[in-house]
Amino acid sequence: MIDPADEAAVEAQLGRSPRAIHAVGHRCACGNPDVVTTEPRLPDGTPFPTTFYLTCPRAASRIGTLEGSGLMREMQERLGEDPELAAAYRAAHERYLAYRRQLGEVAEIDGISAGGMPDRVKCLHVLAGQSLAMGPGVNPLGDEVLELLGAWWAEGPCVQVADGSVGAPDGRPRSLAGASLGSVEAPDGRPRSLARASLGSVGRRRVAAFDCGTNTIKLLIGTHTPDGLEVHVRETRMVRLGQGVDATGRLADEALARAFAALDEYAAMVRDAGVDRIRFCATSATRDASNAEVFRRGVVERLGVEPEVLSGDEEAATAFAGAMRGLPDDVAAPVLVVDIGGGSTELVLGDRTGVVAARSMDVGSVRLHERHVRHDPPTREEIASIVRDVDDHLEGSGVPVGDAITVVGIAGTMTTLAAAVLDLPAYDPEAIHRSVHPAEGVHAVVDRLVSMTVAERLALPYMHPGRADVIDAGVLIADRVLRRAGAEALTVVESDILEGIAWSMRP
Repeated sequence: MIDPADEAAVEAQLGRSPRAIHAVGHRCACGNPDVVTTEPRLPDGTPFPTTFYLTCPRAASRIGTLEGSGLMREMQERLGEDPELAAAYRAAHERYLAYRRQLGEVAEIDGISAGGMPDRVKCLHVLAGQSLAMGPGVNPLGDEVLELLGAWWAEGPCVQVADGSVGAPDGRPRSLAGASLGSVEAPDGRPRSLARASLGSVGRRRVAAFDCGTNTIKLLIGTHTPDGLEVHVRETRMVRLGQGVDATGRLADEALARAFAALDEYAAMVRDAGVDRIRFCATSATRDASNAEVFRRGVVERLGVEPEVLSGDEEAATAFAGAMRGLPDDVAAPVLVVDIGGGSTELVLGDRTGVVAARSMDVGSVRLHERHVRHDPPTREEIASIVRDVDDHLEGSGVPVGDAITVVGIAGTMTTLAAAVLDLPAYDPEAIHRSVHPAEGVHAVVDRLVSMTVAERLALPYMHPGRADVIDAGVLIADRVLRRAGAEALTVVESDILEGIAWSMRP
């Protein structure tokens, strides 16, 4: 059980009622909790993998700065180069799981810890939380984060609790202390957005753009300035939200658990960044699911905003706007933008003046792989069935892809395909952005990727583990679109629907 005063302090730190607290995991030098341990299942039944939850807003803010500095990328590289460090990090993952099992067994998250462990670095807040709660020497990267933070408690308590009331450090009521500590409840009891009330200085606005699809949930945090959009954070989590949707028509419980764990991480980043506006756009997985309401409530609870379920046309137009932002001004038009997602593929033909024709086709990497592939690698018959499915949808799309002079690929399937054509030693966004690949070379790489086993794809240095099993169907979609367009080359850019969403919130 947790003491009521500690619970009140945590509520003030988070700006919302805490959920499923088991105990105080670590106490700051100021006396307040700075980490709580949480039950592995929330009261509403949702699995919750983050056992050690960092609550101190000052520590969280400093960690957010570290994440923005590129530290996670540097740590990820060291994990690949230092076997001893990698082994210690994996051991921290096992310790995390062992502790959580003491609190309860939850099948949906069995083997899933948090923060990217055991082999990736995705959230420094999680790693620091484990190091605080379990002590030094358990998580080597968490220990490094704590060393870099400095004495975050030196200014005194981040919140004060007296006589059962919650106040800010300056003694003002919590609701007047600023929204940088997270979302709070509005007077009507509904969650309030994590976005702060101010819209920023004239001509400037910090925004958080979310793109939730069948395979990934992506976040972009950036600031609109008179000169354009400055991107501070760009994150992707492979959650496979659309797992089995094509067959069952509903979001799987384990998929919801993965999605909500990612949103908990993202909520901390948004809170730390102090954004002015948030827009959460959901695509094909939530359009198709019979239990989409469960996901909607989870988004509102964590971010305080309603998810917008984009229509196919809206999704296509937003992706086109984002892609065009990443292309040279003199790009040859008409431009065909191809966005291959997990559940759908967007085809958008247009130019600098706008969209000429667009269609969202119900063929995506996850959807087609689950529908057609039963062997590893896929058989000749399975490949042929995917090709027929894609060709049928292209034929009925109504988009004259043959009119395109420039074919542009965006999002994970296309950027991974570009990395394969370039044969990169690691995934490199700078090398991929605005890269141009002769069509003949693209077709050859597609054939090679499709013929590989999942294990062989996982060994590719640029391949994300969450994409390796379904990339076969994804690149076949790219191949068929490129052939139908008759283009001589494929251009790939890193800017995509996230930029489109972010630009829709400009001042």
